[in-house]
Amino acid sequence: MDRTNKSTPTYHDEVNKKNIMHLRELLNTLPSFCSQYFRGIQEYTSSRTRVAYAYDIRIFFEYLHDSNPVLKKIPIKEYHLEILDQITRIDIEEYLEHCAYYTKDGKEYMNDERGKARKLASLRSFYNYFSKNEMIEKNPAALVQMPKLHEKEIIRLDPDEVAILLETVETGEKLTKKQLQYHEKNKLRDIALLTLMLGTGIRVSECVGIDIPDVDFKNNGVKIRRKGGYEAVIYFGEEVELALLDYLEQRSTITPVKGYENAFFLSMQNKRITVRAVENLVKKYASVVTTLKKITPHKLRSTYGTTLYRETGDIYLVADVLGHKDVNTTRKHYAALEEDRRRQAAKAVTLREKRE
Repeated sequence: MDRTNKSTPTYHDEVNKKNIMHLRELLNTLPSFCSQYFRGIQEYTSSRTRVAYAYDIRIFFEYLHDSNPVLKKIPIKEYHLEILDQITRIDIEEYLEHCAYYTKDGKEYMNDERGKARKLASLRSFYNYFSKNEMIEKNPAALVQMPKLHEKEIIRLDPDEVAILLETVETGEKLTKKQLQYHEKNKLRDIALLTLMLGTGIRVSECVGIDIPDVDFKNNGVKIRRKGGYEAVIYFGEEVELALLDYLEQRSTITPVKGYENAFFLSMQNKRITVRAVENLVKKYASVVTTLKKITPHKLRSTYGTTLYRETGDIYLVADVLGHKDVNTTRKHYAALEEDRRRQAAKAVTLREKRE
């Protein structure tokens, strides 16, 4: 007997439901054998990852359809699994070259080295599934070399810029007249959001998914759903605590839209605030602080990681708090800071007293 769960769905439940429905729509545009692949990877990938893979695989089949005279005569939906054995390494390399720049329905698309690497990773996963299950004979995607990724400079706010950012939210100074219309109403919420992100390194998706019962002021901890689906508790300091409590007091006077009663951060429409709305408010306030740096919620996360590493020098702690599964990911992001520490080490040890 199928028993429907009557409890209120969480933000992450709703996101998963939307992604599942979206994936079904995408599968309706792909060859039927693709469904088997997505069922096969369901247990160890997130719904968001599967949607991203589906987009990439669809782009690949659209490229084959448009560039191959034989395949052009066959609707993509009618392609059979045998087609994968007909694809060569050169075909995939030409596809990645195509991805650098192409147009579709009058819109231009561009992919840098990272975009092409993601598309190749999707194809490798796709081919690997059918190859490991001995459903195809060849795996040309495994023969294509990953694009070389050049290290990108990590953009972060300096300590004085963090102070200016929070002061801007508190005072509304230098905001436009249009922005000031809603500033007073949203001020406490925006301070709480930015202080939480800057004080914990929380991801924007984790932040918007917080429900009121998730926050424990007794231990100053908040339960979040990490990237990958597992739950974790992150801890916050006094500044974050005060900002959250100030907003929560105001939040108690607001009547949320039905279905959003538990949502911690509310939008102007009294629904759960969205990732896009948080991105826009960060952009709004950060543009007052600096025009040279493109500050996003992820840059606030980098700012926190940098501050924590400078204060502790513990790369494993930074990795754990930021929710990185592999410490090498963290080390790669903060390599420049490690270089500074190594230079300091050269001056830290004195072998002989300086001569007069």
